[in-house]
Amino acid sequence: MLRALIIDDEPNSAETLRLWLSHLPRVEVVDVCTSAYAGLTAIQDKQPDVVFLDIEMPYLNGFDLLASLPTVNFSVVFTTAYNHYAIRAIRFSALDYLLKPIDLDELQRAVDSARQRKEARQTTQQYRVFFDNLKNQSQALNKLTLATQEGYLFVPIGEIVRCESDRNYTQFHLTNGRPVLVSKNLGEFEELLTDYNFFRVHNSHLVNLGHVRRYLRTEGGQLELTDGSIIDVSRRRKDELLARLGQ
Repeated sequence: MLRALIIDDEPNSAETLRLWLSHLPRVEVVDVCTSAYAGLTAIQDKQPDVVFLDIEMPYLNGFDLLASLPTVNFSVVFTTAYNHYAIRAIRFSALDYLLKPIDLDELQRAVDSARQRKEARQTTQQYRVFFDNLKNQSQALNKLTLATQEGYLFVPIGEIVRCESDRNYTQFHLTNGRPVLVSKNLGEFEELLTDYNFFRVHNSHLVNLGHVRRYLRTEGGQLELTDGSIIDVSRRRKDELLARLGQ
């Protein structure tokens, strides 16, 4: 049974979420709180497995509530009525969020994810990385949380050389030479990393342009990266790539 706690200052939103969760199998809603302070007490008293936490609340918002806890031994699903400025930091940290009005399929996905996190015995380190990402916007300081079979790996963006598509998986190639396989497709990481100097040079490769050693004028073009790899460049992406490289 997954023990769920709802913290949302909008009673109608909180009640709707409670009703939907009550219809999902093996989910028990242990409490519904309409203020952050009541939520803090309920977290201590109810010991939930997952907290559905509204971001925008008066006096103490969802981030402040989370930051005030000495440890976080439960999963968090952030909820918000609009595309919040912090969504990027949330996604970088491999955390879950739901946009209101909440979609039932997305809610089911968040619940399934919370079950997996419960089994993995997630630690507070993931939330520390989230707060670091929330405060820092530069590539050098941001970290990407990679959910692997062994647990969570927290990788500085600058240490990612390239990302390679492997069907519904993505293989990360890092500066330390260690490949890391993640069960998300390359398109999801392209959306996250494009603003951080990454470029999709081919259907199968997303490259950190900071790790490009040289461009090879072969047929179609190729990139040599700092890890020694040679990556083909799609003909249709060649001109845009050269413009990005300042050629």
